[in-house]
Parts: sequence; structure tokens; C-alpha cells
Amino acid sequence: MSEFRHRFRPRYYEIDRQGVLFNMWYLAYLDDAVGRFFTARGAAWEQWASQGFDIQIVHVELDYAAGLTDDRDSEIAIRPGRIGTKSFTLDFVFLADLDAVEPTQAVVGRVVYAVIDPDGSGAIPIPDPLRGALQA
Repeated sequence: MSEFRHRFRPRYYEIDRQGVLFNMWYLAYLDDAVGRFFTARGAAWEQWASQGFDIQIVHVELDYAAGLTDDRDSEIAIRPGRIGTKSFTLDFVFLADLDAVEPTQAVVGRVVYAVIDPDGSGAIPIPDPLRGALQA
């Protein structure tokens, strides 16, 4: 399965007193990148409700090694991890120092999503369009 990358630059107001991206913003950037990930794979979230499904986060892990700053671009690399029956995992890494031979892995983590019925009735099996996007 191929890796998806999304480049961004943290904004000034997202930087904390320590001079790095405040921790809550990592999940906001991740959410944006996940939307772009699915759009790039032909499964834009705007189509999901009409196809009878949605997703919700059930678990997130973030391991911090370095902070991102607002003076240079960063990237999020996303790769599908485990694909189950009713849930799936996306593994991700926030990369800094993009011009270096080996960019810095600033934050590494994973997010687990449950696939749900849009009516709120609970978890459902991963539908074919979503499974196909994850396996692309």
C-alpha cells in the first residue's frame, strides 16, 4: 500500500510559548490530511453518507520526538495499517527538516477508525468503496 503525503506550514497562532506547534493542532492537521488522503484515493468523505457509511475515531496514539515550527514546511505521511471488518488503522508521521537527506520524524502515531452507519445506529462492515481506497 502506498504512502500519501501532505505538505503544510504551521501558522503563527498555532505556535505555543515553547516555540513549537501546540499539541492539539497535530490532530487538526492530521484530520485535514486524512480527508485529502481519501480524496486522492477516489473516496472523498462528501460521498460517504450517500453510500451509507461514515467513520469515527475510536483511538489515537501520538509519540512526540521533536516540535514543528512556523518557519518551515512540514509534511504528514499517511499509510493504511490494519484493515479489519468494521474498523481500520491509519499510521502517520509528521516530518520536519524536509530538505535534509533524512527528514526528522517529529511525531509518529496511529489513529483507529470505526466505520459507522450515518444514522448513528452503530458499527457496520467496511464497505467496498472504502476498503478499495484503503487498499489502493
